[in-house]
Amino acid sequence: MAKVKPVPDGYPRLSPSLAVHDGNAAIAFYCSVLGATERMRMEAPGGKVAHAELAFGDSVLMLNDESPESGTTSPKSVGGTPVTLSLYVEDVDDVFRRAIAEGATKLRPVEDQFYGDRVGAFVDPFGHRWRIASHIEDVPDEEMAERSAKGDGRALAGHLAQLAT
Repeated sequence: MAKVKPVPDGYPRLSPSLAVHDGNAAIAFYCSVLGATERMRMEAPGGKVAHAELAFGDSVLMLNDESPESGTTSPKSVGGTPVTLSLYVEDVDDVFRRAIAEGATKLRPVEDQFYGDRVGAFVDPFGHRWRIASHIEDVPDEEMAERSAKGDGRALAGHLAQLAT
């Protein structure tokens, strides 16, 4: 018998898995707004999503409808989430506009950051927090430190606050 790979082909070592209140709507939102591609979906009774996999480039996001009876709850059921998902996109301004138009709640407006990314943050309609960014400039380490220092701490404080939201 052939040896089985401990990490199967087509999967990164780490893949987040989200529980959502409406799996079918979440898949539609993540594909339409965030550019995901649906890799697979297994349905549960009643049209719920038992397991789905979405590809974001070479990353995989797993998703299922919440099932409180088995200990799987969504942010909407528990009043929020301490987790922020970070996603690089081609056009952060366009993705951010579409997310808000499709029911996301703005946490931080899209702004250029001292470290070379243009970044915004929102909570999607299912209660998950996203930090989306487009890399707009390669900033050498020395210059990044100078930029951070010049902003009398505001640049770094703003960045840290954005990551914490």
